[in-house]
Amino acid sequence: MTQFANMTEAILAGDPDRVKQLAEEGISRGDDAGAVMAAMIGAMDIVGEKMEAEEMFIPEVLMSAKAMSAGTELLKPHLAEGGGGNKGTLVIGSVHGDLHDIGKNLVKMLMEGSGFSVVDLGTNVAPDAFLTAVKEHSASLVGMSALLTTTMPVMKEVVDALKDAGLRDQVKVLVGGAPVTDEYAEQIGADAYGADAGSAVRIAKSLV
Repeated sequence: MTQFANMTEAILAGDPDRVKQLAEEGISRGDDAGAVMAAMIGAMDIVGEKMEAEEMFIPEVLMSAKAMSAGTELLKPHLAEGGGGNKGTLVIGSVHGDLHDIGKNLVKMLMEGSGFSVVDLGTNVAPDAFLTAVKEHSASLVGMSALLTTTMPVMKEVVDALKDAGLRDQVKVLVGGAPVTDEYAEQIGADAYGADAGSAVRIAKSLV
């Protein structure tokens, strides 16, 4: 357990070299790669909670995500197929007309760190592209970001397109972005609204 406590400390400190060292030591002494991965995922869950509580901020969260990524790369050859992405698949993107991606990228990193498999469609994503990706990857979650009030209606277009394609029951829809609210999420038929990356991860885990 001390090993895993050290891993948590290293990820919270955003120390990629230490995370890699601890992962290497764990594999060398015969620890299960999945257990080491689970320890890292647990640490990223704490990062998400701290971000939501405003005890950690974007630069620190990015450092923790980089540290997690360093450990994941080292563990990949030792992990069974599927790696840590066992909580389901999230398709994420900034909606059509919106080129902002900082918030989306943070959500992506925390989701991956928490054990989700993430398909990032990038920015300016049309409703059809969300639909195609949901079908292709059998996604259980769709995450949409909008930073402009003018692009928010596209979120409803995506929800409606999922309904029309008979896919709405298959996926949970999570929306976020500065102008988006709980009320708007409810109005367009989304399942939930995430005020920040930390709360988005917590809500996503409760939905799947």
